[in-house]
Amino acid sequence: MRDYDASVAFLGEWGRFQLMVFFMLCSTILPNGLNSFSLVFVTDTPKHRCLVPEVNLSQAWKEAVIPIEEVNGELERSQCRRYRLDVVRNLSDMGLVPGQDVNLSSLEQEDCVDGWSYSSERYQSTVVSEFDLVCNESWKQPFTSTVFFLGVLVGSFFSGVLSDRFGRKPVLFATMAVQAVFNLAQIASPSWEVLCVFFFCSGLGNISNYISCYVLGTEILTGKARVAYASMGVCIGFALGYMMLPLVAYFLRSWMNLTVAIAVPAVFYIPLWWVLPESPMWLLSQGRVAEAETIVRRAAKMNRVEAPEKIFTDYLIHANTPEAKSVQRYTFLDLLRRRSIAATTIILCFVWFTLSICYFGLSLNTSRLHSDPYISCFLSAVVEVPAYSSTCLAVRFLPRRVAVILVFLVVALSLFFIQLVPQSVLGVAVALEMLGKFAVTAGTSLLFAFTAELYPTGLRNTASGTCVMVSRTGSCIAPFLLQLNVYFKYLSYVTFGSLAMVSAFVTLFLPESFRRPLPETIQQMHKRQSLMRPCITRRKTSKCVTVL
Repeated sequence: MRDYDASVAFLGEWGRFQLMVFFMLCSTILPNGLNSFSLVFVTDTPKHRCLVPEVNLSQAWKEAVIPIEEVNGELERSQCRRYRLDVVRNLSDMGLVPGQDVNLSSLEQEDCVDGWSYSSERYQSTVVSEFDLVCNESWKQPFTSTVFFLGVLVGSFFSGVLSDRFGRKPVLFATMAVQAVFNLAQIASPSWEVLCVFFFCSGLGNISNYISCYVLGTEILTGKARVAYASMGVCIGFALGYMMLPLVAYFLRSWMNLTVAIAVPAVFYIPLWWVLPESPMWLLSQGRVAEAETIVRRAAKMNRVEAPEKIFTDYLIHANTPEAKSVQRYTFLDLLRRRSIAATTIILCFVWFTLSICYFGLSLNTSRLHSDPYISCFLSAVVEVPAYSSTCLAVRFLPRRVAVILVFLVVALSLFFIQLVPQSVLGVAVALEMLGKFAVTAGTSLLFAFTAELYPTGLRNTASGTCVMVSRTGSCIAPFLLQLNVYFKYLSYVTFGSLAMVSAFVTLFLPESFRRPLPETIQQMHKRQSLMRPCITRRKTSKCVTVL
């Protein structure tokens, strides 16, 4: 039976149909770029101090009621403590001057029993100021982001299973709707607990939409168009959305307004339901040959080429055989049933896990590069554009394993060298960190292409979803790994770099997919891996013994 690419070769690679699919699918990723890192602004902690109610205090005591603390070697007003208000009121009524008549260090302090006063210099409001997620409740601020990524984790798996079962297109639009609806619901949250539920549901649709869009494009497009889409197109769409985020957030300083602005654009994608096709490759895997031919004939008409009388003749003959009457359904367990496929899956999951930890760790850490979070966010987004562009070249000319190994080596070396940079040349440390972000971003794009090329059609989305689901555990713990800096300033960098080195080594044991047709069955995938698996020659018999 001929492979899919050979059957549709008459369409060409860059016709009007391919261009339409390419740009429309890339546009559906823009909201993902906006939503994924909106947490940087929505959950940011503004400057705050204990609220002092309107009481009869002298001006000197109004300025002194908040104690001074040493933070990172600098003296700052406390954000979580104040001097006991009743004591301060009595001292003020007696006409005593703080610091002269009264030793402030001897005064008793108390928590912010009346709440907090938040600075509006940078934000009108954030989730932190809305629900007072500071001081004793400060653990809820990073946990809010973790809940979102937990939703992404769960959605990554179930979207893959549902997409392989019901089709790429329905799941693409369904997850887009889920993301938008629950983003809007967040602004009506009566409590932090309800907000977390909505964050979780929004996360369900976030990366799920990305995966479905990615797989749909790689299955519709062929040749150079597929390479451009997989390595650069969909990733550039995400990066453009990411770059738009600080601009939108700069003009919308309220977290509610920003959330609405991120959710509303989903409405403009509704008409695409009647324009974008389902994946013909997926339809063929389900035995729906006639529907696949209809889509390809419409594409031929759009490209102004003549389609053969029978496009999928071999598929049609196969579909009418007794073996194909009941279409084989693949599940998550098929990723683990055969030893070779299970080994590939486990290695890919670890590599994805490492990339996710490094990507989100460096992305979240870039907020410390500059005092202005809008500039920091923009810098972190801009570096992704050349990263994805370079990936396009790597996918065209480099074997997949070589490219992924090079990425991990650059990440590891750049992070290891940061601790060697003197404090006086901070710019070099920033440049090394951005080099690491550049490499890990390129690696994410490469790994999406690599994963999609290794698995057969009926299992491709499930495999991609599973790998991304495992990787999201990395995104959930990345903020906590950054806290390792409390014990040793560069410990988080050493941790990220060490994981990258291990991932570079285990990548050697993955099969190569460079310039090979996509497998359409598990048998084809198993055969490819068997051919590429290393062997050991016995001295006496000179026979090659396959290493499993």
